[in-house]
Amino acid sequence: MATRSRDDREAKRRIRQMEAKRALRQEQGKRRKRDNTIAIGAGTAAVILAVVLQLTVFSSNPTEAEFAAAEAGLSSPSASPAASNSADIPSPDTAAGKTFTGELALNSGVIGVELNGTAAPQAAAVLKSLSDASYYNGAFCHRLTTSETFGLLQCGAKTEDGADDANYRWGPLENTPADNKYPAGTIAVARTGNDAYGNGHQFFIVYKDTTIPADTAGGYTVVGKVTSGLDVVTTIAAAGLKAGVNTGDGAPVAPVTIDSFSLK
Repeated sequence: MATRSRDDREAKRRIRQMEAKRALRQEQGKRRKRDNTIAIGAGTAAVILAVVLQLTVFSSNPTEAEFAAAEAGLSSPSASPAASNSADIPSPDTAAGKTFTGELALNSGVIGVELNGTAAPQAAAVLKSLSDASYYNGAFCHRLTTSETFGLLQCGAKTEDGADDANYRWGPLENTPADNKYPAGTIAVARTGNDAYGNGHQFFIVYKDTTIPADTAGGYTVVGKVTSGLDVVTTIAAAGLKAGVNTGDGAPVAPVTIDSFSLK
Protein backbone atom coordinates (compact mmCIF):
# COMPACT_ATOMS: atom_id res chain seq x y z
CA MET A 1 0.00 0.00 0.00
CA ALA A 2 2.82 2.38 0.92
CA THR A 3 4.56 1.65 -2.38
CA ARG A 4 1.36 2.27 -4.36
CA SER A 5 0.82 5.61 -2.56
CA ARG A 6 4.35 6.72 -3.36
CA ASP A 7 3.81 5.76 -7.02
CA ASP A 8 0.54 7.66 -7.13
CA ARG A 9 2.15 10.75 -5.62
CA GLU A 10 5.03 10.49 -8.09
CA ALA A 11 2.62 10.14 -11.01
CA LYS A 12 0.61 13.14 -9.85
CA ARG A 13 3.82 15.16 -9.42
CA ARG A 14 4.87 14.36 -12.96
CA ILE A 15 1.43 15.28 -14.28
CA ARG A 16 1.62 18.63 -12.45
CA GLN A 17 5.10 19.25 -13.91
CA MET A 18 3.88 18.47 -17.42
CA GLU A 19 0.88 20.75 -16.99
CA ALA A 20 3.12 23.50 -15.62
CA LYS A 21 5.50 23.16 -18.60
CA ARG A 22 2.56 23.21 -21.02
CA ALA A 23 1.19 26.33 -19.36
CA LEU A 24 4.62 27.95 -19.52
CA ARG A 25 4.97 27.17 -23.23
CA GLN A 26 1.51 28.60 -23.90
CA GLU A 27 2.33 31.78 -22.01
CA GLN A 28 5.63 32.13 -23.84
CA GLY A 29 3.80 31.68 -27.15
CA LYS A 30 1.30 34.39 -26.22
CA ARG A 31 4.12 36.68 -25.13
CA ARG A 32 5.97 36.19 -28.43
CA LYS A 33 2.78 36.94 -30.36
CA ARG A 34 2.27 40.13 -28.33
CA ASP A 35 5.88 41.16 -28.85
CA ASN A 36 5.64 40.51 -32.58
CA THR A 37 2.42 42.49 -32.80
CA ILE A 38 4.01 45.39 -30.95
CA ALA A 39 7.11 45.19 -33.16
CA ILE A 40 5.02 45.15 -36.32
CA GLY A 41 2.92 48.07 -35.03
CA ALA A 42 6.02 50.04 -34.12
CA GLY A 43 7.59 49.26 -37.49
CA THR A 44 4.46 50.33 -39.33
CA ALA A 45 4.28 53.54 -37.31
CA ALA A 46 7.93 54.23 -38.11
CA VAL A 47 7.33 53.74 -41.83
CA ILE A 48 4.27 56.01 -41.73
CA LEU A 49 6.22 58.65 -39.82
CA ALA A 50 9.08 58.41 -42.31
CA VAL A 51 6.74 58.92 -45.25
CA VAL A 52 5.05 61.83 -43.49
CA LEU A 53 8.42 63.44 -42.86
CA GLN A 54 9.49 62.83 -46.45
CA LEU A 55 6.31 64.48 -47.68
CA THR A 56 6.49 67.45 -45.32
CA VAL A 57 7.77 69.99 -47.77
CA PHE A 58 10.18 72.85 -47.13
CA SER A 59 8.65 76.18 -48.10
CA SER A 60 5.86 74.58 -50.10
CA ASN A 61 8.02 72.46 -52.36
CA PRO A 62 9.40 68.91 -52.53
CA THR A 63 12.47 68.23 -50.37
CA GLU A 64 15.56 66.20 -51.13
CA ALA A 65 14.19 63.62 -48.71
CA GLU A 66 11.26 63.18 -51.08
CA PHE A 67 13.71 62.40 -53.85
CA ALA A 68 15.26 59.75 -51.65
CA ALA A 69 11.77 58.35 -51.16
CA ALA A 70 11.39 57.71 -54.88
CA GLU A 71 12.37 54.10 -54.41
CA ALA A 72 10.11 53.61 -51.39
CA GLY A 73 7.07 52.71 -53.47
CA LEU A 74 4.82 55.56 -52.44
CA SER A 75 1.10 54.97 -52.92
CA SER A 76 -0.85 56.26 -55.90
CA PRO A 77 -2.14 59.85 -55.68
CA SER A 78 -5.45 60.19 -53.89
CA ALA A 79 -8.41 62.23 -55.03
CA SER A 80 -7.95 65.99 -54.92
CA PRO A 81 -9.58 67.92 -52.09
CA ALA A 82 -12.45 70.28 -52.77
CA ALA A 83 -11.52 73.40 -54.72
CA SER A 84 -10.32 76.22 -52.50
CA ASN A 85 -9.22 78.92 -54.93
CA SER A 86 -8.88 82.35 -53.36
CA ALA A 87 -11.28 85.03 -54.57
CA ASP A 88 -8.51 86.94 -56.38
CA ILE A 89 -7.28 84.00 -58.47
CA PRO A 90 -7.67 84.82 -62.18
CA SER A 91 -9.78 82.60 -64.40
CA PRO A 92 -7.86 80.00 -66.42
CA ASP A 93 -9.77 81.32 -69.45
CA THR A 94 -7.46 84.34 -69.48
CA ALA A 95 -4.55 82.07 -70.41
CA ALA A 96 -6.18 79.07 -72.11
CA GLY A 97 -4.63 78.38 -75.50
CA LYS A 98 -2.07 81.17 -75.12
CA THR A 99 1.71 81.21 -74.87
CA PHE A 100 3.35 83.89 -72.75
CA THR A 101 7.00 84.82 -73.22
CA GLY A 102 9.15 87.14 -71.17
CA GLU A 103 12.07 87.62 -68.84
CA LEU A 104 12.77 86.82 -65.22
CA ALA A 105 15.46 89.31 -64.20
CA LEU A 106 17.44 88.23 -61.13
CA ASN A 107 20.11 90.27 -59.38
CA SER A 108 22.59 87.82 -60.94
CA GLY A 109 21.30 87.72 -64.52
CA VAL A 110 18.34 87.49 -66.87
CA ILE A 111 16.43 84.30 -67.68
CA GLY A 112 14.19 83.98 -70.73
CA VAL A 113 10.93 82.13 -70.00
CA GLU A 114 7.91 80.73 -71.81
CA LEU A 115 4.62 79.79 -70.15
CA ASN A 116 2.24 77.24 -71.69
CA GLY A 117 -1.38 78.34 -71.28
CA THR A 118 -2.61 75.32 -73.19
CA ALA A 119 -1.08 72.69 -70.91
CA ALA A 120 -1.49 74.67 -67.66
CA PRO A 121 -4.03 77.49 -68.15
CA GLN A 122 -4.72 78.11 -64.44
CA ALA A 123 -1.03 78.26 -63.53
CA ALA A 124 -0.17 80.45 -66.52
CA ALA A 125 -3.04 82.80 -65.65
CA VAL A 126 -1.81 83.12 -62.07
CA LEU A 127 1.82 83.82 -62.94
CA LYS A 128 0.78 86.30 -65.65
CA SER A 129 -1.51 88.10 -63.21
CA LEU A 130 1.15 88.29 -60.52
CA SER A 131 3.85 89.46 -62.92
CA ASP A 132 1.54 92.14 -64.37
CA ALA A 133 0.94 93.37 -60.81
CA SER A 134 4.73 93.52 -60.19
CA TYR A 135 4.24 91.12 -57.29
CA TYR A 136 7.60 89.45 -57.83
CA ASN A 137 9.66 92.62 -57.90
CA GLY A 138 12.00 92.39 -54.91
CA ALA A 139 10.96 88.83 -54.05
CA PHE A 140 13.54 86.20 -53.10
CA CYS A 141 14.75 82.99 -54.67
CA HIS A 142 15.23 81.61 -51.20
CA ARG A 143 15.81 77.91 -51.74
CA LEU A 144 18.39 75.91 -53.67
CA THR A 145 18.99 72.16 -53.92
CA THR A 146 22.34 70.86 -55.07
CA SER A 147 22.34 67.07 -54.96
CA GLU A 148 23.47 65.09 -58.00
CA THR A 149 20.01 64.41 -59.37
CA PHE A 150 17.86 66.94 -57.52
CA GLY A 151 18.55 70.48 -58.67
CA LEU A 152 16.16 73.40 -58.43
CA LEU A 153 15.97 77.06 -57.47
CA GLN A 154 12.73 78.12 -55.79
CA CYS A 155 11.54 81.71 -56.15
CA GLY A 156 8.67 84.02 -55.29
CA ALA A 157 8.89 84.44 -51.50
CA LYS A 158 8.57 87.92 -50.06
CA THR A 159 10.98 87.09 -47.24
CA GLU A 160 14.25 85.17 -47.11
CA ASP A 161 12.74 82.47 -44.91
CA GLY A 162 10.45 81.40 -47.75
CA ALA A 163 7.14 82.19 -46.04
CA ASP A 164 4.12 82.56 -48.31
CA ASP A 165 0.62 83.99 -47.90
CA ALA A 166 -1.50 81.09 -46.62
CA ASN A 167 -4.66 82.87 -47.82
CA TYR A 168 -3.52 82.81 -51.44
CA ARG A 169 -4.12 79.22 -52.51
CA TRP A 170 -5.32 77.73 -55.75
CA GLY A 171 -5.49 74.64 -57.92
CA PRO A 172 -6.01 72.18 -59.41
CA LEU A 173 -2.80 70.47 -60.47
CA GLU A 174 -2.12 70.66 -64.20
CA ASN A 175 0.37 69.08 -66.59
CA THR A 176 2.09 66.94 -63.94
CA PRO A 177 4.69 64.49 -65.31
CA ALA A 178 3.44 60.90 -65.31
CA ASP A 179 6.99 59.64 -64.76
CA ASN A 180 7.84 62.19 -62.01
CA LYS A 181 10.72 63.51 -64.14
CA TYR A 182 11.36 67.23 -64.50
CA PRO A 183 13.95 67.99 -67.21
CA ALA A 184 16.48 70.80 -66.89
CA GLY A 185 14.82 74.10 -67.79
CA THR A 186 11.40 73.16 -66.39
CA ILE A 187 9.41 75.86 -64.62
CA ALA A 188 6.94 74.36 -62.15
CA VAL A 189 4.65 75.61 -59.39
CA ALA A 190 5.59 75.10 -55.75
CA ARG A 191 2.87 73.99 -53.34
CA THR A 192 2.17 72.62 -49.90
CA GLY A 193 2.48 68.87 -49.57
CA ASN A 194 -0.40 66.48 -50.24
CA ASP A 195 -2.69 69.29 -51.40
CA ALA A 196 -3.75 69.67 -55.04
CA TYR A 197 -5.10 73.12 -54.14
CA GLY A 198 -1.98 74.13 -52.21
CA ASN A 199 -0.36 76.21 -54.97
CA GLY A 200 0.59 79.75 -54.00
CA HIS A 201 2.86 82.50 -55.32
CA GLN A 202 6.03 80.46 -55.57
CA PHE A 203 7.57 78.54 -58.45
CA PHE A 204 10.77 76.66 -59.05
CA ILE A 205 13.26 76.40 -61.90
CA VAL A 206 14.87 73.01 -62.51
CA TYR A 207 18.50 73.47 -63.58
CA LYS A 208 19.40 69.79 -63.97
CA ASP A 209 17.32 66.73 -64.80
CA THR A 210 15.46 65.94 -61.60
CA THR A 211 13.07 63.26 -60.32
CA ILE A 212 10.49 64.34 -57.75
CA PRO A 213 8.17 61.62 -56.45
CA ALA A 214 4.47 62.43 -56.45
CA ASP A 215 2.87 62.77 -53.03
CA THR A 216 -0.72 61.84 -52.18
CA ALA A 217 -2.04 64.78 -54.22
CA GLY A 218 0.06 64.07 -57.29
CA GLY A 219 3.01 65.82 -58.92
CA TYR A 220 3.83 69.49 -59.49
CA THR A 221 2.30 71.66 -62.18
CA VAL A 222 4.71 72.26 -65.06
CA VAL A 223 3.74 75.71 -66.30
CA GLY A 224 6.58 76.49 -68.69
CA LYS A 225 10.26 76.35 -69.53
CA VAL A 226 13.45 78.39 -69.62
CA THR A 227 14.28 79.57 -73.13
CA SER A 228 17.58 81.25 -72.34
CA GLY A 229 19.84 82.02 -69.42
CA LEU A 230 19.66 78.69 -67.60
CA ASP A 231 23.37 79.21 -66.96
CA VAL A 232 22.35 82.01 -64.57
CA VAL A 233 20.76 79.39 -62.35
CA THR A 234 23.57 76.85 -62.73
CA THR A 235 26.05 79.56 -61.71
CA ILE A 236 23.99 80.28 -58.59
CA ALA A 237 23.97 76.54 -57.84
CA ALA A 238 27.71 76.22 -58.40
CA ALA A 239 28.34 78.89 -55.74
CA GLY A 240 26.71 76.55 -53.22
CA LEU A 241 24.67 77.00 -50.08
CA LYS A 242 25.07 79.16 -47.01
CA ALA A 243 27.69 78.04 -44.52
CA GLY A 244 26.50 75.31 -42.16
CA VAL A 245 24.14 73.71 -44.69
CA ASN A 246 25.31 70.20 -45.54
CA THR A 247 22.08 68.58 -46.70
CA GLY A 248 22.19 69.85 -50.26
CA ASP A 249 19.02 71.84 -49.61
CA GLY A 250 18.95 75.38 -48.23
CA ALA A 251 19.50 79.03 -49.02
CA PRO A 252 21.95 80.11 -51.75
CA VAL A 253 25.31 81.28 -50.42
CA ALA A 254 24.52 84.82 -51.60
CA PRO A 255 20.96 86.23 -51.53
CA VAL A 256 19.17 85.87 -54.86
CA THR A 257 16.40 88.37 -55.56
CA ILE A 258 14.04 89.10 -58.45
CA ASP A 259 14.43 92.53 -60.03
CA SER A 260 11.44 92.04 -62.33
CA PHE A 261 9.30 89.41 -64.01
CA SER A 262 7.69 90.44 -67.29
CA LEU A 263 5.38 88.40 -69.51
CA LYS A 264 3.53 89.24 -72.70
